[in-house]
Amino acid sequence: MELNYLSILLATIAQFVVGAVWYSLFFGKKWAQIHGFDKLSKETQQKMMKSMGLFYGLQFFITIITTFVLALFSAALPSEWNLFGMTGFFWLGFVVPTQVSSVIFGGTDSKWITQKITIMAGASLFCLEAGAAILHYYK
Repeated sequence: MELNYLSILLATIAQFVVGAVWYSLFFGKKWAQIHGFDKLSKETQQKMMKSMGLFYGLQFFITIITTFVLALFSAALPSEWNLFGMTGFFWLGFVVPTQVSSVIFGGTDSKWITQKITIMAGASLFCLEAGAAILHYYK
């Protein structure tokens, strides 16, 4: 089984871009409200943003692993299967249940649970499908 490692890297980058747009442009204000960041001073917010480098690096590494696994599944798919459909099942069967559990049992205020799950699950679906698109078109 041959994998295109450049496409895995590009798919990882694409997922980061989609996630950045999702969590900043589309849902940035709501995400800040859910986590109470909107109540912090601008100075504290900037200090927190400066300390995020390590976390972004860790997230990038985790996303490479996810994309690599997605590429493995893609390469092993029978020809009659659709990568985008399989990615949706991957998301529905593995990602969504994990996210729901982490929100419900992760200390999220009950008034934000539904919105947080929706934002997270939506981001994951779009990110994974963006990754699948890169993997599909740059085999």
